[in-house]
Amino acid sequence: MNLKCVAIDDEPLALELLNKFISQTAFLKLEGKFSNAIEALAFINKNEVQLIFMDIQMPDLSGMELARILDGKKNSDKTRIIFCTAYHQFAIEGYKVEALDYLLKPYSYEDFLNAATKAYQYFDRVSNASAPKAAEPAAQQDYIFLKVEYQLVKVMLKDITHVEAYKDYVKVHLRSKANPLLSLTSMKSMEELLPSDRFMRVHRSFIVALDQIDSVAKNVIQIGVHQIAVGENYKDQFLEFLAKWMS
Repeated sequence: MNLKCVAIDDEPLALELLNKFISQTAFLKLEGKFSNAIEALAFINKNEVQLIFMDIQMPDLSGMELARILDGKKNSDKTRIIFCTAYHQFAIEGYKVEALDYLLKPYSYEDFLNAATKAYQYFDRVSNASAPKAAEPAAQQDYIFLKVEYQLVKVMLKDITHVEAYKDYVKVHLRSKANPLLSLTSMKSMEELLPSDRFMRVHRSFIVALDQIDSVAKNVIQIGVHQIAVGENYKDQFLEFLAKWMS
């Protein structure tokens, strides 16, 4: 899925930076860049635009005024905004118009990518929610996207053996790679992202793929060459799974 987006900023250097960051983000497609919010609004009214990166303080029509105009339109959930501004005092007002994120200048590409990823995840949820329901249960999504360095990487669920906490990151161990993927996220987020019928948190530092377990002995799980202890707080849940597994 590519998100159609526009960039709006009356400062030429800031507009070029947005253009650069959008162009190097694989899931974003720049439809237009504008130094004037009125011109941008005319374009948005005639074209499909999902995501707007824009400054707040601009002549003629401010970013906040444009956001209120768009917020009042029918199907406003199909176009979302990420503010890019040098003024932190507008943050609360930004949330009132339901901006997806608020980037404070000067921001890095990592900051930009975090905001863009949030937008991608939002539109992915909207797309899944609006998809027509089939007569038969829909097949479960068999992959996830992980932020690895400065890109989103598609990872097949069947390839994941286990997830390991590592400082502010997680290591996602895969059958197909010798080295794990290092992703800037939390164990809690991974636990929510992975389907609970296929993955289980067995320790504050480990989530395991249940179908990848080779053996269990004395509360220690063996997955390939890795031995993973079952934490005391997770023991009851894991023993319940184990009882079903052995029945």
